[in-house]
Amino acid sequence: MTTVPFLDVASTARWVAHRGPEAVIARLVDALAADFVRWPDLDKRARIASHSRDGVIELMPASDDVTYGFKFVNGHPRNPVRGFQTVTAFGVLADVRNGYPTFLAEMTLLTALRTAATSALAARYLARAGSRTLALIGAGSQSEFQALGMRAALGVTHLRVWDTDPGAQAKLARHARALGFTVHEASDAADAVTGADVITTCTADKANATVLTHDMVFRLANPGVHVNAIGGDCPGKTELDPAILRGADVYVEYEPQTRVEGEIQQTPDVAVTELWEVVAGHRDGRRGAPATVGPEAAFERRAGDRRTPDDATVTVFDSVGFAVEDWATLRFVHDDVPAGLLQHLDLVAEPEDPKDLYSLVLAAQEDDRAEARHALDRLMGLAGRGPAEVLATARA
Repeated sequence: MTTVPFLDVASTARWVAHRGPEAVIARLVDALAADFVRWPDLDKRARIASHSRDGVIELMPASDDVTYGFKFVNGHPRNPVRGFQTVTAFGVLADVRNGYPTFLAEMTLLTALRTAATSALAARYLARAGSRTLALIGAGSQSEFQALGMRAALGVTHLRVWDTDPGAQAKLARHARALGFTVHEASDAADAVTGADVITTCTADKANATVLTHDMVFRLANPGVHVNAIGGDCPGKTELDPAILRGADVYVEYEPQTRVEGEIQQTPDVAVTELWEVVAGHRDGRRGAPATVGPEAAFERRAGDRRTPDDATVTVFDSVGFAVEDWATLRFVHDDVPAGLLQHLDLVAEPEDPKDLYSLVLAAQEDDRAEARHALDRLMGLAGRGPAEVLATARA
């Protein structure tokens, strides 16, 4: 009987805790980079999305000539006020040769890890050398993973955090300090980005919001700041002032999907570069000068302090999440998770004759009849008796 390995939520958490979340993200960055290099050889397509007034449910498939995979994921911004997660997901791998599933895993935790790893991969190629201060706007379930990803990729030591929810902001600050970061709890978004080398926006509202203005990015942040815009991921959901996109070098995962779902849905005229081209060495990444201002100086600055614009390039990674990242993550996890953490599920129907699927129903019926006979025997007190004893009982 073929069974399918299954990684549940609790086992995923134990695996991450044992390996260390920052170490997992760092290794996942390398796994993503390896698959981005072979991007042209992969079977790729935009996700299949079903939108409703409450949110979106999506299927995200990707494949090479050996392994197929997909993720089922939702995005429901109002879920937390109803006691549910904004995002929940699971993923499947299958063998291309026969179509059999080979791995099933929860992907709510794994999505947080892969999103952080993707941001870190982009920052590796697009952020200035010496970037140490990260502004995090949005302190929800993704935020700690993003901070760890930036430390793994860049050596970030200082966080400036802001969220419209004071409880979420306090939660992130508490966790981040325990993780060894120096944390400034900002009074607003402008305060958060002041003196930042990297800005990550990860808000959830399904709206064309302006979380970052042009002035914040080009006058308050450090010159040549890198922006990871990861909150906008569906039509009608954005975070950036369109003027930022027109003044920056913009990078995306898969342009056909990002044109519909990303920040650039606002600016169809803006040219973009797909990140894989940079990772594979076909296009340039960061062109600006290394950072010259230490993180301590950023913490000494006040919200609203102005910096004269210079010629350093602002880079934006307009990230909506793409199936190749989930596919790479599932393969990485499948190869890394200890066997003892896996359950095994009977998902594959395998009759003795591959053309006789109905035989499984007949076998189940026979099992039911046998069980019914045994139950009747037990009821009549005949269970465990031999044929002679049964006959003697009947004659009596």
